[in-house]
Amino acid sequence: MAIKGILFDKDGTLLDYYATWMPANREAALAIADGDEVVGQRLLLAGGYDPHEDRIRTGSALAAGSNWEIAQCWSLALNGHRSHKPVEAILRVIDEVFERNGRDAASPVTDLVPFLANLRRRELTLGVATNDSKKGAQRSLGRFGVIGMFDFLAGYDSGYGAKPGPGLVQGFCSSTGLDASDVMVVGDNLHDIEMGRSANVGMVVGVLTGTSLREELEGHADHVLESIVELESLLTGVPS
Repeated sequence: MAIKGILFDKDGTLLDYYATWMPANREAALAIADGDEVVGQRLLLAGGYDPHEDRIRTGSALAAGSNWEIAQCWSLALNGHRSHKPVEAILRVIDEVFERNGRDAASPVTDLVPFLANLRRRELTLGVATNDSKKGAQRSLGRFGVIGMFDFLAGYDSGYGAKPGPGLVQGFCSSTGLDASDVMVVGDNLHDIEMGRSANVGMVVGVLTGTSLREELEGHADHVLESIVELESLLTGVPS
């Protein structure tokens, strides 16, 4: 097996999930709740927030869902409440808050420029597949000057479908000419692992800078790393 391309998840993989997204989750929930903190907390709980552990549950809407899936979840949670809004209206708020916060609060897990430059020196094709919007991904990664280092960047709204389906991997392969067996998928959530498996990629790698615990990824991913920083060591033993 030779790895010729890496398709990264964004949030929890390239960006530290909690540093980047918990403020945005809270702001969006409060806005949709019309400023009612009790209702805002209800939305966070429905989305997967565990207040006892102060973490987002892996596989939940906030951990792995697209903005559309979060909007659907929150619309159901507000059903019958005076703050209830159509899914489309909730989605507009989520997109606006997430795009702005993703730009202003994005916190990379490492210095992305030298990290990605090292991968490109290995002649690896690089891509990003996120359940965020494409515009949101461009804004959050653009502030670090790395957009041009990716050969492919797509969100849930790019026409390839959302995770955990195989469409984003298939889009990466059709755009770059790679075969799925030549691709490594790297992500922090089981949605990322399932996306890779459903597309029959060569390798799936989990990282612990997002919402999943090691025991939640082991047994599903081929490797579980503390962060993408450990990819260099992993790749040393993998043909390219």
